[in-house]
Amino acid sequence: MANRPVKTYKAKNIQGAIWENEREKNGVIIGFKTVSIRRSWYDKDKELWRDETMNLHKTDLPKLIVVLNKIQEELLLNHEDKEEESEENE
Repeated sequence: MANRPVKTYKAKNIQGAIWENEREKNGVIIGFKTVSIRRSWYDKDKELWRDETMNLHKTDLPKLIVVLNKIQEELLLNHEDKEEESEENE
């Protein structure tokens, strides 16, 4: 198996990658795909780049989309922070 993703997508500091995996089940090699989501940021205090990664199964993606949509809905429709608004407009 290669250590490189099959496909990657990036939007600024967020990156998603699709990985091809294999495992043995009952003596048969089964191929399956997983997904990793990575967020990178610069730590000014330590002067270095950091990142965090979440690894998911293909079946987790619809659930993740629903949860993110609900969070976005809550933040955008119900509790818009005035400080955050002014930062975005700068």
